[in-house]
Amino acid sequence: MVKKDIQIPLTDLITSLSDVIDLVNPALVNHHQMVAYAAYNIAAHMGLPAKQRNELVLAGKLHDIGALASKERAKTMQFELSNPQRHAEMGWLLLRGFEPLSGVAELIRFHHVRCDAGETGITVSPDVMVGSHILHLADRVAVLLRKTVNPLAQQKRICRQIVEQSGGMFLPQVVKAFLKLAEKEYFWLDLCAPSLGSFLTRRITLETIELDLNGLLALSNIFAKIIDFRCPFTATHSSGVAASAAALARLAGCSERECEMMKVAGFFHDLGKLAVPAEILEKPGRLSPRQQEIVRCHPFYTYRTLERIDDLSTINSWCSFHHESLDGTGYPFRLTQRSLPLGSRIMSVADVFTAITEDRPYREGMSADRAFAVLDEMVANAALDGNVVNLLASNFDEINSVRIAAQGVTVNEYRDLQHQLVGYA
Repeated sequence: MVKKDIQIPLTDLITSLSDVIDLVNPALVNHHQMVAYAAYNIAAHMGLPAKQRNELVLAGKLHDIGALASKERAKTMQFELSNPQRHAEMGWLLLRGFEPLSGVAELIRFHHVRCDAGETGITVSPDVMVGSHILHLADRVAVLLRKTVNPLAQQKRICRQIVEQSGGMFLPQVVKAFLKLAEKEYFWLDLCAPSLGSFLTRRITLETIELDLNGLLALSNIFAKIIDFRCPFTATHSSGVAASAAALARLAGCSERECEMMKVAGFFHDLGKLAVPAEILEKPGRLSPRQQEIVRCHPFYTYRTLERIDDLSTINSWCSFHHESLDGTGYPFRLTQRSLPLGSRIMSVADVFTAITEDRPYREGMSADRAFAVLDEMVANAALDGNVVNLLASNFDEINSVRIAAQGVTVNEYRDLQHQLVGYA
């Protein structure tokens, strides 16, 4: 089925993923791209080497990755924050174990440390602290910029506010470099350009880091946590789906490599939920029609996010079509049986199976009998593939054990993260 080796450009994937993070609020669109662009250019004016500039671009694109809830993201858009360190620490905790982004994780961890804050109590290199100060200033410039006003009309106001905080919020040498950059009209016009993301890709040459299947699996696992840890109700959902889908794929005769790809698809299948406000995801009762409409958008956002990368086309179809039905009544593409590959059908069954059998804070998971009553009814309504459901039924104990074990690991990771964040408001 799949023969070509996967080689995913890390920068392209990070760009796609950071864009979907900004969809949670219209005011945040392009925010990560703006910060990446400003940080890169400030670093260039300071004469920093290419490696540091490149890491700042990636850090800019991911700097608020730890602000998991939409309300927390909204608070980051205030110029002066009372206690911003929680989301910076969370971003570091999520990314630090992924070697290609370990340097980026350090920059993110300190990107809200004020110049006048004194020692952090943590040993960190001078390069990291300078980079974090650049990231901090770039982030605040992006926050100050009003998208509905001509950017050139805002230049003086923003520069004045930055200068007022030189030596306070901001490192003076970073402020000095920013002011030189701010004299150039193109900088402000670029920041507000709708095509800023593609401009960044064309004009800024970054080190090419390609992820093989193992690297992609590791990064997708991180994003599964970013997706799910926003809400305690779904904290382990993607890990359960990934494990169940991979187990079903193996039983269906897929190769080991295809099973690993299925696991990646499971980790990514709810990626578009990053564009859904957490208060909707956390609602234990029935959603309103308007809230249902918002949730139904999530597989579309997953698809559009991943379709930019050619080598993810198979994984994308497996994960993004998990709410399609065999009779064409699913969403968002209204695909029919003929257009749904086996991987997509497996993902649909794994998603429903995991959702109804996993424990949630407000209810216990269904027993096997109750779960199969639901699954069989969905088969009868052409919502799920009967062959895949039969495969699940024939191997229920094995697949359920795999799901429980995978979610148990994630529960411990979630609790560990929460423990490490104790003390951060």
